[in-house]
Amino acid sequence: MANYDYDVLYIGSGHGTFDGAIPLGAKGKKVGVVEQDLVGGTCPNRGCNAKIVLDSPVAMQRHLEEVHGIVNGETKIDWAENQAHKHEVIDGLPAFIQGLMDSTNVDVLFGRGTLADAHTVMVNGEAKTADKIVISTGLRPHRLTIPGSDLAHDSEDFLNLADMPERLTIIGGGYIAMEFATMANAAGSDVTVILRGKEALKAYHQPFVEQIIADLEKHGVTFIRETAVEAIVQGAEGLVVRGQDLNIETDWVLDATGRVPNVENLGLEEVGVNYTPAGITVDDYLRTSVPNIYASGDVIDKVQPKLTPTAVFESLYLMHTFAGETTDPIVYPAIPSVVFTSPRLAQVGVTVAEAEANPELYTIETNHIPDDWYRQVDKETIGDNILIFDKAHKLVGATEVSNKADDVINTLLPAIEFKFGPAEIERMVYLFPSISSSAWGQL
Repeated sequence: MANYDYDVLYIGSGHGTFDGAIPLGAKGKKVGVVEQDLVGGTCPNRGCNAKIVLDSPVAMQRHLEEVHGIVNGETKIDWAENQAHKHEVIDGLPAFIQGLMDSTNVDVLFGRGTLADAHTVMVNGEAKTADKIVISTGLRPHRLTIPGSDLAHDSEDFLNLADMPERLTIIGGGYIAMEFATMANAAGSDVTVILRGKEALKAYHQPFVEQIIADLEKHGVTFIRETAVEAIVQGAEGLVVRGQDLNIETDWVLDATGRVPNVENLGLEEVGVNYTPAGITVDDYLRTSVPNIYASGDVIDKVQPKLTPTAVFESLYLMHTFAGETTDPIVYPAIPSVVFTSPRLAQVGVTVAEAEANPELYTIETNHIPDDWYRQVDKETIGDNILIFDKAHKLVGATEVSNKADDVINTLLPAIEFKFGPAEIERMVYLFPSISSSAWGQL
């Protein structure tokens, strides 16, 4: 057997890596992690964690709007203080994650990793060898290729905004566009969202998406649909976003047109690792076209949502594989997804579109959120959910738009994943009163 520096060497240190690398090191495997930037990758440093901290006062402000008359007085988000609090929460995460790796003898190698051959990664000009290599380099923001694209900013820039611009224009209609539009609007910015097509958040039930858009419009956000941005130029009093029948004066532009996999300049072509514009191609064992090279996390070309929980699951699956604890292919669980707008939008399992297309297989039940007594406690005025059952009345899918949609979907998740029937559902006794007991009572 060849004498390698490592049993497993990861390129990238995000959730597709560290959630599995840490317990793998604890099991006695020799593990290395190559990272050219902040330990922990996108989610802890420039994504999920930063976003949810900045959103917290937004959700609170919306709640205070709903209970106005019970709780009186005006509120204003101090964006600078919000940013300061974000740094209090996230700035220590890279050292914390590295500390966890250090505690299990996982080597963190700082530098850019590139494949030299099937078992060798070059790091700062030094060759590091491994029996198995895992590529976990994630995604980065897509950038428009139009005149003046350098005048636009990406999601990381927004999450680090020291001051909220008076006028902010967002190009795109995905998670980032809708979540950041909500934040910026709540912080006092005059927000315009430009959609290339008719729809935003295309992976979600569109009537629910339209509820969110209508609420944002009520709060002052402008949506422009079916419009392509052709240029961004410097004007006399700020920037101008231009297109056919489009001429918007603004102070700051967010390019939220998607994210693309980090596959360039890694040596993939030289070593023979296949990939597409959507990411690295893997089999049911997360192996690439080179048998001892694997991929994990958002860099994979896959049908599952490219989300942190998916990356965590894949990282743990590889840990069990490398530890010799399984030889089975990966079997993905039901993976929920959520948009952190106000109200939230979340879903899991069989979609409404799939259920409507197969009425012989599924039954659809709907609930109007303001009709539920528990939602009346917080005076929720908008929101709906849809529950999808199979013919044995087992819950197989759910989607909800409401202030607590994320909590509701998390509550219902075990019923979907473990295929609870009526008998199992009866045995679930939740704290009362609570959002969980309310959600479970709908089944």
